[in-house]
Amino acid sequence: MSELPSPPSRRRRTYPKLLIAAASAALLAAASMTLAGVAHAEANRTITSNTTGTHNGFFFSYWKDSGNVTMTLGAAGQYSVQFSGINNTVVGKGWNPGSSHTVNYSGTFSPGGNGYLALYGWTTNPLIEYYVVENFGSYNPSTGATRLGSVTTDGSTYDIYRTLRVNQPSIIGNATFYQYWSVRQQHRTGGTITTANHFNAWAGLGLNLGTHNYQILATEGYQSSGSSNITVSEGTGPQPSATASSPRPSASPNPSTSPGGGNGTCRVTQSVSPWNTGLTDNITITNTGSTPTNGWSLRFTLASGQTITSGWSATYAPTSGQVTATNVNYNAVIPPGGSTTIGFQANHSGNAAAPSGFSLNGTACS
Repeated sequence: MSELPSPPSRRRRTYPKLLIAAASAALLAAASMTLAGVAHAEANRTITSNTTGTHNGFFFSYWKDSGNVTMTLGAAGQYSVQFSGINNTVVGKGWNPGSSHTVNYSGTFSPGGNGYLALYGWTTNPLIEYYVVENFGSYNPSTGATRLGSVTTDGSTYDIYRTLRVNQPSIIGNATFYQYWSVRQQHRTGGTITTANHFNAWAGLGLNLGTHNYQILATEGYQSSGSSNITVSEGTGPQPSATASSPRPSASPNPSTSPGGGNGTCRVTQSVSPWNTGLTDNITITNTGSTPTNGWSLRFTLASGQTITSGWSATYAPTSGQVTATNVNYNAVIPPGGSTTIGFQANHSGNAAAPSGFSLNGTACS
């Protein structure tokens, strides 16, 4: 029987440096065009050694440290991979730079042991390696990590973790950096990933991202064998924000920021980012009193035609009309002068106005 792998914070991997010269990008683009400027699909391509590039309009990354890994690049965002006898491998198709894409994907995932299927990427300033884990094999990648909270979106709850990598290989060379994790409780191999919901949930916990580098729908294997056949595409929904330190979807250049209204021992500020059929709202609750708030419920009223579809750092009920957001375990206590940030995503039917009438534990907030 093989030994269990070390926790992620102790696993050493070397990642390829993804510095693609503009001249190379131009050559790749030219190779996919006719003289008349009409794009043609590239033929399938088989990869067996470490490299990155573009194929049929998608960025791809192939990396392994040892073993047998065969990746075949297909039409549009499709790829397949078979691996055996490896120590660690990460391959996939996606975008460079990444962002708060709404991601659709489908296919098959067959880990013969320890493997992950995840939306995977990097940012710089700060340097962050992140995973939205959709499925995994015999080993939970969050093992040994401290759970910080959760976000409920796209039909499941994802547990949120952070791990620290000390002087380990990264896209800028050896460095010390954090890994952010959202790990889906109900595994799946296909569906929609509303990436902005994870980015917002992380930001609400103080886990901010930086300037985006690459982002792929990745198959990862560690000391195992397995295979996958995945097709990834960009879905409809929020427009991406590729460079914000705490990205959120927005098609509006001027997201509204407004107070909650009223007087008392709490203050509420919020930042609403709308697009044509939806919005997100990040709400910061500040305790302006002299004693700690130990357990809280924040009540507010949604504008007509709005319905909450997902939320982070609180539970929300009902999803329309007068809503109550209730604390979760990690943010139940707000000390005097302290604050906590929660948020939600909602659909709307043309009215993207901010919520109003905030009260905390029955006391109106300013």
